[in-house]
Amino acid sequence: MRSNGSTKLTTRSMRTRRCGFSLIELTMVLALIGLLAGLVVVSTRSVMTRGKQNAARGEIATLASAIETFYTAYGRYPTNDEGLAFLTAKSDKFTEPLLAQIPLDPWSHPYVYIQPGRGHAYEIISLGADGREGGQGPDADIVSWDLKEKQK
Repeated sequence: MRSNGSTKLTTRSMRTRRCGFSLIELTMVLALIGLLAGLVVVSTRSVMTRGKQNAARGEIATLASAIETFYTAYGRYPTNDEGLAFLTAKSDKFTEPLLAQIPLDPWSHPYVYIQPGRGHAYEIISLGADGREGGQGPDADIVSWDLKEKQK
């Protein structure tokens, strides 16, 4: 009978020992979770960047439309001194301002207005994520005349 008792004890202690995970198994699972999380962050970042660039293009198109409406009414484009802020002012030609407010670009930088532009009547520019002229990827400038050429 004692042999049965010791066999049961040995089987119980083996079951108890196998119920948990080893440190190596936990480390491997955590490393795999970290790797998957890193992949999600990288892919999400590129989607967010494209989304911000598309939002900037849409806002630039809205600003350009307001400037073209201004041109139709006044026969001229706003000067650099008037800038984009002129589109939010009340005028004698419109009962309401052309725009309620001038938005910041998706990176919280003001849009740049240049009149006359480089080879165009005017330019509206978002300086991208870095807020400086030039750059590539998320730092690339988004320019109003570039949008018009892509629509052709």
